[in-house]
Amino acid sequence: MGGTGKARLTHQFNDSPRTMMQIVDLSYRYAQTDVLANLSFDIPSGVTLVQGGDGRGKTTLLRLLAGDLKLQSGRVSVTPVPGGLTSQEQIDSYRKQVFWVDPRSTAHDPISARTYLDQQSDLWPSFDHQGLPALIEGLSLAEFLDKPLYMLSTGSKRKVWLAAAFTSHAAVALLDDPFAALDKPSIRFVADVLRGLAKQSERAVVITGYAAPDNLLLGGLIDLGE
Repeated sequence: MGGTGKARLTHQFNDSPRTMMQIVDLSYRYAQTDVLANLSFDIPSGVTLVQGGDGRGKTTLLRLLAGDLKLQSGRVSVTPVPGGLTSQEQIDSYRKQVFWVDPRSTAHDPISARTYLDQQSDLWPSFDHQGLPALIEGLSLAEFLDKPLYMLSTGSKRKVWLAAAFTSHAAVALLDDPFAALDKPSIRFVADVLRGLAKQSERAVVITGYAAPDNLLLGGLIDLGE
């Protein structure tokens, strides 16, 4: 079943929210099934929630925004760069503005968590080296840093991806179901980090889920239907 194509902004708490990404007439289908149909919306600074039931296209939408899936129709651009960058025409430069890692990926399994984070620090010019230790502590990652990623549990690997996303300082960070497989202390910690990011005017974080954490003021809500 396809998404309903609804999109709305809610809880705009910033005095002057900044448009970080623009999506125009985005559609996508698998085989003969429309997953997403004629979506048009802007993603503002702060935190945006993509919500919807199973099979409504939440992960597909993030992969399209990341440039991980090729667009079938429509246009996606990241706007903080003067003149904007589109995922169709300037994919390499576009990806340098948008953080994405598939949480189910095994591509990095042979390397350690520490090596992965070191690689991210080289990729992102504004990588937050000073903020990384607090994330490692808050996510209880210290004991896993020197283990290859294939040895980590699903939850611990997801913590590594989250640490990288939060420290990347990418213009847009895309987080697919960021609370999945996390322990309760880590869920509380990630929710607190997102509450802080919700107040930023220079970055956007897009998360998927069925609902936002309590007391998280959203800059935008994209509703793909039940």
